[in-house]
Amino acid sequence: MREQRTAVPGEAAQLPQLTAFLQQFCSSAALPAAQVLTFEVALEEIFMNVVMHGTAAGTQRRVEVSLALTDEGLTMTVEDDGPGFDPLSLPPPDVRASLAERPVGGLGVFLVRQMMDAVSYARVAGRNQLRMTKHLA
Repeated sequence: MREQRTAVPGEAAQLPQLTAFLQQFCSSAALPAAQVLTFEVALEEIFMNVVMHGTAAGTQRRVEVSLALTDEGLTMTVEDDGPGFDPLSLPPPDVRASLAERPVGGLGVFLVRQMMDAVSYARVAGRNQLRMTKHLA
């Protein structure tokens, strides 16, 4: 198993640094571009949810991202020290409703669940931990 971890402050300006971390890891592992893109989209959705919804005004959250490559696939874990929140507990959005009828939000987590083979949430030692796995062909 190959694993790397990084941590950044929970602010939107850190997204390019996290994306570069992901791209470097995937490039050194020679993963297909289409698979890398799936993880880039998931990382952006989950990280921006932490920044926008898991951080109270005037507080700074720390977000850790770990990547683990095994023979079965790639697992990305996003951890933050914000208030406990399980994004998987949200009901799925009604994607058949017209845009005017849909509430704002909720599509990001739905999209991540559709793109990944497994997504799980846990609250571990006062931290939110969202784990996303994609099997590699």
